Amino acid sequence: MRAYVIAFPEKKWENYTVPVADEPVIKLTERRLLMSKKIDEVITVVRRDRLRVYSLHVSNPLPVSARGKMEALMKALPEAPFFLAEGNMPLIMPFLVNYMTGLFYENEPEALIPVWRDGTAEVTHAVYEPDALADAIEAALAEGYRSLGRVVEFLDYEPLPIEELAKRNPKVTLSFFRVRNSFDVRFAEETLEKMRSQI
Repeated sequence: MRAYVIAFPEKKWENYTVPVADEPVIKLTERRLLMSKKIDEVITVVRRDRLRVYSLHVSNPLPVSARGKMEALMKALPEAPFFLAEGNMPLIMPFLVNYMTGLFYENEPEALIPVWRDGTAEVTHAVYEPDALADAIEAALAEGYRSLGRVVEFLDYEPLPIEELAKRNPKVTLSFFRVRNSFDVRFAEETLEKMRSQI
């Protein structure tokens, strides 16, 4: 399965090249995905005008011109099911990606999306069937929505309860961590260092 990483800043704090342990967070995100046995290639969706920057850090940048993440993803959709992540997630757990892709192929839903107890869906840590996601994005855009998080309202997706998985393996929750500020950088660096020392 391919993984698609969305590195398409919409807000000022979204910086996918911020250094974490001396490497851009986008590069760490790509590497974590490639550690999964089920992911054989990672494609990174980037702004066309930022292609040169990202081509220094990722193996397969895909430049698109769009106003936001939802439109960018629509233009970059593959033909086969894919795993979607955001470019600031350096603690993605390969075992969780393996589990999710296996479950997706077993049940074949329109999407398999992890969900927190409060109902928050992790739309950028999910597996999608591209035609269903395209329809959901079109419907969300037609309703005037611009946030990628709204696609869940238009998908018949299978929810994956995060807290239930975390009871079996607490590291599950780290997979959804995003680097947004200097405190997050420090936490990511410390956590990666702990992971390396446990190997």
